[in-house]
Amino acid sequence: MTKRIFGETDGVRGKANYFPLDVNTVVNFGRAIAEFTKKTVEPNPNRDYKVIIGKDTRRSGYMVEQALTAGFLSRGVDVMTIGPVPTPALSHLVKSFALDLGVEITASHNPYTDNGIKVFDRFGGKISDKEELAIEEMFTENHFLDIDKIGRAKRIEDVTGRYIEFVKSISGHLSLKGMTIVVDCANGAAYKTAPTVFEELGAKVIKIGIDPNGYNINLNCGALFPEEVKKAVLENKADLGIALDGDADRVIMVDELGHIIDGDYIMALIATSMKEKGQLKKNTLVTTQYSNLAMIEYLNKNDIKVDNSIANGDHAIISLCKKEGYNLGGEQTGHYILFDYIDTGDGTLSSLIVMKYMKQKGMKLSDLAYKFEKYPQKQVAIEVLQKTPLEKIEGLDKLINSWESKFGHEGRVFLRYSGTENKLRIMVESKKKALLENAMAEISEFLRLYFKSKNILKNG
Repeated sequence: MTKRIFGETDGVRGKANYFPLDVNTVVNFGRAIAEFTKKTVEPNPNRDYKVIIGKDTRRSGYMVEQALTAGFLSRGVDVMTIGPVPTPALSHLVKSFALDLGVEITASHNPYTDNGIKVFDRFGGKISDKEELAIEEMFTENHFLDIDKIGRAKRIEDVTGRYIEFVKSISGHLSLKGMTIVVDCANGAAYKTAPTVFEELGAKVIKIGIDPNGYNINLNCGALFPEEVKKAVLENKADLGIALDGDADRVIMVDELGHIIDGDYIMALIATSMKEKGQLKKNTLVTTQYSNLAMIEYLNKNDIKVDNSIANGDHAIISLCKKEGYNLGGEQTGHYILFDYIDTGDGTLSSLIVMKYMKQKGMKLSDLAYKFEKYPQKQVAIEVLQKTPLEKIEGLDKLINSWESKFGHEGRVFLRYSGTENKLRIMVESKKKALLENAMAEISEFLRLYFKSKNILKNG
C-alpha cells in the first residue's frame, strides 16, 4: 500500500492550506488518528482517551491545530493543546503526562509557507510505517459512524518546565559556568526552552532567533543558516555556537574559531565519547548515505562500525536502530538520536552531550571535532513534474558505474528523490575535487536532458 498523506521520511509535510494540509483533510486525518488510537491503545480506566498537541511558531499552526482538534473531539477523544514546544519536548511530554498519543505540528526546517504533522505513540516514539499505513487506510475508508460522545479540549500553559528539567537531568545537571554560548533558535519552537536550559546550567547565553512572528521561522537563521551564529561567536569570543532548526530536533554547531561543524563531525564526536564510556551498543553508529566517507573511515579505524544503508530520514534510522538494538543514529543535516534517553532527534540535548564531553576532556570544541578531513562533496537538486523510477532511466546505471570506477574507493555517487518534494537529489563525493566537479556536471546534465525529453523537467 502506497502512502498518500504521510511522506517517506518524517510524517506529513506540505504547503499549508493545500492538500494534505487543507482544513477538510486535516479534520478527517484527525478523525482517522483518533480511531487508530482507540483501536490500538488500551483504555485508561481513570479517564477518556486523551492526546497532546504541540506546534512550532508558524502562522498556519493555529489553523492545523484547530482542525486536528476538531477531528479528535468529533471521535470522543480529549485534547490537550500546549502551544509552541520543540518536537523532542512533545515526545517527552506524551510520556510524562501518560497520554495515549502525541502530535507535533511542524514542517521542521522548511519555510513558514509549509507545515506538517508528526505523530508520536504513547511511549514518545514516532509511529512506524505500518502504523502510518493503518491510519491512512482509516482515512481513505472514511467510514466514521455518528457517535454521541464528544471530546473536550483544554489549553495547558507553560508545560515546558518538565522538558527543561528532563534535559538538564540527562546531562547530570552539567555546570556551564564560565562558558559563553551563542544559541540561534531559528525563530522556532525552542525560542524559550533552549536558552533557558543553558542559562539555568550557568552559561552566559547570546540569543538569536527568539522573536517569532509566524513568518520568520528558519528565515536566514538557524541550522540552515549557521553563518549568523558564526558571526556572533567571533564577535563575542564565545566558546561555541548552537544553531537549531524550526522544531529543534536538529542542530549544527560552531566552534570557538568560527568553524561550522555539521552532523558528520558531531556524530563522530558523540560516537567516540559513547564508545570510550562503553555505552555505544554493538559499537555501531547508524547514519544515511549522505554521511562523508572520511567520517566512516575515521570511525572504522577507531573500531566503530557505521551502518549507512539508510537512504535518508531519521524515521528510517529510528526503525533500523530499534530493529537491530543500536542506541545511536544521526544525519549529516544535524539529527542525532540518543536512544538511551529519547526516541527522536533533540538539538538541545545533543549540544549538552557535546559540551559534557568537552568538560570531561578539558578540550575546546575545535580540538575535539576535527579528527578527520572530509572528502569534497557536492549536492544538486533537479525539480521535476513527476518521479520517474531511476532504474527506468536508460543509460543512467552505466554512467554512474563509469564514474564510480574512476573514483575507486575514494568516491561515490548517490541519487534519490525527495520524500516531500518533486526533486531528484544528486550527491557526488570524491577525494579528488576535479573528478567530483566533472562527474556532477556530466550526471546532472544527462538527467536534465532526459527529463526535458520526457517533458517532466520543471521550468525546462
